[in-house]
Amino acid sequence: MGASLPISGLTAWQGLFVHARLEVGQSALVHGAAGGVGSMVVQLAREAGAYVIGTGRTADRQAALDLGAQEFVDLDGGALEDVGSVDLVFDMIGGDIQRRSAALVRAGGTLVSIAGPPEARPADGLAVDFVVEADRAQLSELAQRVRDGRLQTNIARVAGLDEAVAAFNPTERAKGKTIIRVRP
Repeated sequence: MGASLPISGLTAWQGLFVHARLEVGQSALVHGAAGGVGSMVVQLAREAGAYVIGTGRTADRQAALDLGAQEFVDLDGGALEDVGSVDLVFDMIGGDIQRRSAALVRAGGTLVSIAGPPEARPADGLAVDFVVEADRAQLSELAQRVRDGRLQTNIARVAGLDEAVAAFNPTERAKGKTIIRVRP
């Protein structure tokens, strides 16, 4: 469980609180809400007092809602634009989804991308992409939340070292983090 926390947790924390400066009462649209980073974003944003709208595929709906999303938009069939304006878009997908989402960011809001440099920018807001940085205090805060039961990690698969190449080249997209166990 500990191996799944640093990158996903710090990415979520820094995107929400360092770059977007999320505040109580704001709204957050979280793409990939049931994935490794998205699941952390949903939980942290909800705990911080934000109204959270998760997105993903049909099969991800219940997981996103269980993590704390108050609404869910199916990216395969739902109308993303029906969400209305939001204070924050946290994007793990990029491409067309990111371009459509930029238009949803209200004035003064932020689009945070971890899918590379934003291809689209909000009309009257900020677009940010970043590389996560190691931060002991933030990681300690995340670990405490896991210990307290306020934050769940999302592990899709644990594989042995001899399965590492196959584990990182799956036939299906993983819904969470892949952990490589180096000891038997």
